[in-house]
Amino acid sequence: MSSSKKTVEVVAAVIHWGEAVLCVQRGKSHRAYISEKWEFPGGKLEAGESQEQGLRREIEEELKMIVRVGDRLTTVRHGYPDFDLVMHAFLCSVEGTHRPEPTLTEHINMRWMTPLEPDFAALDWAAADVPIVHQLTARANG
Repeated sequence: MSSSKKTVEVVAAVIHWGEAVLCVQRGKSHRAYISEKWEFPGGKLEAGESQEQGLRREIEEELKMIVRVGDRLTTVRHGYPDFDLVMHAFLCSVEGTHRPEPTLTEHINMRWMTPLEPDFAALDWAAADVPIVHQLTARANG
């Protein structure tokens, strides 16, 4: 990461339903390196918000879901061509007896997948999300 680029700090939710996690696909973007890439949902913090508060707000805005924010999974630092990203990823859960079906307000696709499925790691992930994918796959493999 370079000090000459702007640093953006965000939060991301690894939302669990049983063994599956929610994967969402970004829409088209003028930034080719994130256009239509898969990611874990989340976004930027607003002034005065804790990471947990910001994550709950972002998930409610983006997916119309209420999540319980659990432990921090990891913090990823990634340098994109025009900004540096610091992303705090948290394990999150949802309540209820039926798998939630998010309402996509900013994404074009979603899938519930287990980290053990071959297609999970094979999705076209945003570069900053790849370390999280690897960590989830390693955890699932014991």
